[in-house]
Amino acid sequence: MNLALWIAAGMLAVVALVGGFTKAFVPKATLARAPGGRWTEHANPGFVKTLGVLELLAALGLILPRALNIAPVMVAVTALCWAVLMIGAIVTHLRLGEVTLAPVGLIYLALAVFVAWGRFG
Repeated sequence: MNLALWIAAGMLAVVALVGGFTKAFVPKATLARAPGGRWTEHANPGFVKTLGVLELLAALGLILPRALNIAPVMVAVTALCWAVLMIGAIVTHLRLGEVTLAPVGLIYLALAVFVAWGRFG
């Protein structure tokens, strides 16, 4: 079970790292043209960058607390925050008619709930 939780947290951390880096450092106009990036058209550039930084912090929060054994409960807290973020992402993509992106969000949501459940227990 511990191995499965590490794998799930690692997968989410990679997703958060890539997404966070992209949102924090790629220009908003470029993001808007990318698949799944249409939501950035109406978003404030500061909001997009802030979201990117939060995702970068989530990548750290999904791995480091448990790996360093410093406040390991923060992995579960981070996973819950990621689950909330994924609910928002799913709703946003559905509102924009990007129905094909919803299943990806659901997979990330399920992984986050699994990590939160496993690390809180």
